[in-house]
This record gives sequence, structure tokens and C-alpha cells, in this order.
Amino acid sequence: MTDRSSDIDVRAITDDELADWQRALDTGFLTPPDITPEILEARRRRFVPGRLLGAFDAGRCVATFRSFAQEVTAVGGTPVRADAITNVTVSATHRRRGLLTRMMTRDLAAAKERGDVVATLIAAEYPIYGRYGFGAATTVAEWTIDVPRTGLDPRWAGPDDGGRVDLVYGEDVRKLGPELHERLRRTQPGVVSRDELWWQLHTGAVRFHATWKEPFYAVYRSAGGEVEGLVTYECDDTWGDAKQPLNTATVRRLIATTPAAERALWRYLCSIDWIVKVKSGGRAPDDLLPHLLPDPRSAAITTLADWLWVRLLDVVEALRARTYEGTGALVLDVVDRQGLAGGRYLLDASPQGASVEPTSRAADLTLDVGELASLWLGDASAVRLAALGRVREERAGAAHVADGLLRTSRRPWCPDVF
Repeated sequence: MTDRSSDIDVRAITDDELADWQRALDTGFLTPPDITPEILEARRRRFVPGRLLGAFDAGRCVATFRSFAQEVTAVGGTPVRADAITNVTVSATHRRRGLLTRMMTRDLAAAKERGDVVATLIAAEYPIYGRYGFGAATTVAEWTIDVPRTGLDPRWAGPDDGGRVDLVYGEDVRKLGPELHERLRRTQPGVVSRDELWWQLHTGAVRFHATWKEPFYAVYRSAGGEVEGLVTYECDDTWGDAKQPLNTATVRRLIATTPAAERALWRYLCSIDWIVKVKSGGRAPDDLLPHLLPDPRSAAITTLADWLWVRLLDVVEALRARTYEGTGALVLDVVDRQGLAGGRYLLDASPQGASVEPTSRAADLTLDVGELASLWLGDASAVRLAALGRVREERAGAAHVADGLLRTSRRPWCPDVF
């Protein structure tokens, strides 16, 4: 078979090619490529010239790639400029021809040129993105709650702290949600920014698909009236043979800025008539959820996996942006096969701040840029990575020093998929 890869044109698409690009995207994600003019017009709102890439073979789009501007919260609450990557597909007819590599190389070079500090993505498949310098930086956990086993009082009628839970509508969420989310992302490492279109898409004001199922929304208000939590959920309609209700409430998203709000919203979900199971949606692996229930065993983990992947584009700025719980110094020899962020860097950190500078001093740790990305948000352990052979200690005990500096008391969490 003749390799015709050089005949395939990889480039930024034009506006009038969006429909062809969208059909290729839907095909790649095994979604029926049926696009109405209304849906295409809605999806055009995401069109940013130069940031939607396609691969074209004889005029047909056979691979897709999109990036957009994002901020991701570093440890300590500083928002960091990110190149968010999504909509990555290669048609089954054109795999193993280097198309993803060509698109990724082009996009990361442009992100570096713009001054983005990191790139981010949610990986559908684990093995793909490590070779481009990405590392898994957060973990996602999902629980299924067996409501009758929780030990909660089925007569529960609301929070006992003076707060209240209110049902609201999509238009209310578009007003209340953005400010709540901004408060969350000032404190939670791993949270990514949401623009106005995000809120419109997730409340049905703008629809990218022909089928939209309106969810339920509830907010928790503190005793002072401030919105401190928001949950979006849907319910099925399942009944047993003897007319027993066997319904499940599935959480699409739940964000909260206080433990009181978390407690109230989970208890609310478990108190809904006819609901015997609650599926939590994606949570941090150290989420409070199980221990907010009298019997934590009633919440069983059904998913535990990698979630947000990060690629460092500027090691100095990424390490400067975050805070540190310990005090110490490390020389990191960062290997980057793409040549975007490699080098040797001296990190001198304390709770009062950190300096990061290129250095010629002997390295304490040698690691791939993807492994440093896994450590950056505080989720991974350098000691564990060293045991796996993915980090090399050049000075005995350096991995322990790295953990003392980089790990966090609570694990990072990204509540979104993009």
C-alpha cells in the first residue's frame, strides 16, 4: 500500500468548511453525522479562526482538532493561561499516518508562541498523549449511593444550619452559576474556566444536539442568603414488578464552596421520593461525599481514573504560579522530546513564595516534562513515580523532598469535561 500521507493537507479550516469538519468530528466520536442548519449555526459560535484544524484528503476532512483559550487554577488559587485541546479525531480510514502528530505539533507551537503556560485536555484513551509531553494531573472518582443503606433519616426536610435548598430553572443558573464557579476556582486547584457559552450550553439556551433533556437544578443558600452550592441532575423512571420505585438520580455537575453546601445538596438528593440510587458524577478522589453519610459504605466507587491531563509549555512560569506547603530547594532536569519546555531548573520554595530559574547546577531529579505536569497540581507522588522508574533520583532522598514541596493536603479536581 502506498503511503499518501504527504498528500494530506493539515491546516486551519475556514468557516465554510465547518460542516464538513463537524461531520468528521461526529464520525470520529461515533455520533450520527446529522447536522441541521440550526445546530451548525450554534456550533459556529465556537469557531475561532486558526484554532480549528483539519486534515483533508482529496477535499474530504478526515481528522479534526480544536483548541481554545482557558485558565486552569494552580495550587494556591492563581489562574494560569492554558491552551485547552479538544475535538481530536482521526477517521478510521486514516489512522497511523501521523495526522494527530502534525496537528498537535502545530497547535502546541502556536500556544507556546502566544505565551500559554500549559496545555490541557481530557483524554478519551490513556496511551495517546504521553508521547506529546502530557501527564495525568488530576484523578476522577464516581460513587453510586445505595440510598436505603445510607442511614439518613427519610423524613429529612432540609438543612439544620439555617440554610435552605431551592429548586431553580436554567435561566436562574445562568445568573447565579458564574459567580459561584468563580469563587470555587479561586480555591480549588485543577478547576478550569467557564465562559458564557458554557453556561448557555449546559442549561439548554444554546443546543449543539437535536436531543436535549432538560435536567433539574437545585441551589443551596446559606443562612445569610448567599448561594454556596449548585447541583444539576437528572432522574430515570424505573419501577419494580410490584410497583416499587427503583429510580436513580444521576448528577451531571455539583459544585460547592463550603462543606455545609456539599452536605446539604447530597442529603437533598438522597431524600427525593422514589430515588433509591444516586450516581455522583465526577468528583475528586478525596471528596467528602462518603463520609457525609452515616454509613460511608453505602457509597461505592464505580469509577477511579485519570481525568485532566496537563502539558507544561513554560516550566518557570508554571512553578512560579503555584504555592508550596513546605520549604526546600530542588534542581529539576526536565526532558522534553518536543523541545518546548526542557531544561534544568532550580526551584527554591517556601510557604512565602518560590523562585524558579534556569541553572547549570547538578540535577537532583531527572524527569520527563509529562511527569512534572503530573506533579504540578499536587496529585502525583515523586516517590511513587521513582518506584515506577518514571522519575530518576540523582541525589538520594530528592523524591521525598519533591513530595514535601509539591504535594497538597487536598487533591486537585477538575469538575468539567471539554
